[in-house]
Amino acid sequence: MKRVYNFSAGPAVLPEEVLREAANEMLDYKGCGMSVMEMSHRSKAFAEIIETAEQDLRDLMGIPDNYKVLFLQGGASQQFAMIPMNLMKNKVADYIVTGQWAKKAAAEASKYGKVNKIASSEDKTFSYIPDCSDLPVDEDADYVYICENNTIYGTKFKELPNTKGKTLVADVSSCFLSEPVDVTKYGLIYGGVQKNVGPAGVVIAIIREDLITEDVLPGTPTMLTYKTHADAGSLYNTPPAYGIYICGKVFKWLKKMGGLEVMKERNEKKAKLLYDYLDQSKLFKGTVEKKDRSLMNVPFVTGSDELDAKFVKEAKEAGLENLKGHRTVGGMRASIYNAMPYEGVEALVAFMKKFEEENL
Repeated sequence: MKRVYNFSAGPAVLPEEVLREAANEMLDYKGCGMSVMEMSHRSKAFAEIIETAEQDLRDLMGIPDNYKVLFLQGGASQQFAMIPMNLMKNKVADYIVTGQWAKKAAAEASKYGKVNKIASSEDKTFSYIPDCSDLPVDEDADYVYICENNTIYGTKFKELPNTKGKTLVADVSSCFLSEPVDVTKYGLIYGGVQKNVGPAGVVIAIIREDLITEDVLPGTPTMLTYKTHADAGSLYNTPPAYGIYICGKVFKWLKKMGGLEVMKERNEKKAKLLYDYLDQSKLFKGTVEKKDRSLMNVPFVTGSDELDAKFVKEAKEAGLENLKGHRTVGGMRASIYNAMPYEGVEALVAFMKKFEEENL
């Protein structure tokens, strides 16, 4: 069996230990004679899977009792509509646009009310995080929205914006569980799991209970009402059962590794190795302002489209997969999520050094 180093932005690398465990249980989960893929979501076995997954996530993140954990479908993109449908009571919301996904979220929300773009970094191709210490927050805004880590552009909020008392809503898809987080600073924190937590098909929303009401925008579908899922314990309809099972295994793996403090240290060490090389390289260059660099997604370029394409091709031949940058940025991007081992980043840097020697 040949495993490559997978630098994909998502669906992305998962812990090998988790994949092996799932493989061992594929035909017979804990003696029940069937796969989790086949079992009823109403069964006792699955109830234990989803309840344990929720508890382990609560332990990892220190989620307070007055927050609900919802395992949903539709990916992060469905939340772009679900959030305004449920939270836009005054039909006003403030959005900080630091990348493609926040931009799409703002466009979707504008279908339901007035959206103020109170800060943006689009003027420099989203290569930095704007100063959010004193924003023109609308008095009527129902919430302030951010995408905390920008997968495409490789930026990360190191400090949360000053929302002047307004509810903070954050998409954390690509930095989920990569470091400790104070959940109480958010009204709603959510993410698609396919980057740092599990397989595609699950989105986890952690939402403060006072925001879960029946008072939603007229015409909001039953399935897009947070209360529907909160009241039913994420089992209103058939959930993405197998995906939740894998997420649960990843939560156990994270706990075994030492929790989010340890993951942050590991992630900083990996990112430092790559950024230190980029900072001294004569061929490669990072595209993000140093103070705003993501620990998860590292975009870089050579300055030549031809050389970029050659690098991606030769890297693939060397077992370094999915390094091509997003089509809106070009160049390369290495996504080095929790499950990417340090050795993977070492192999990437070694290959980059070799490529630099041969192509300068």
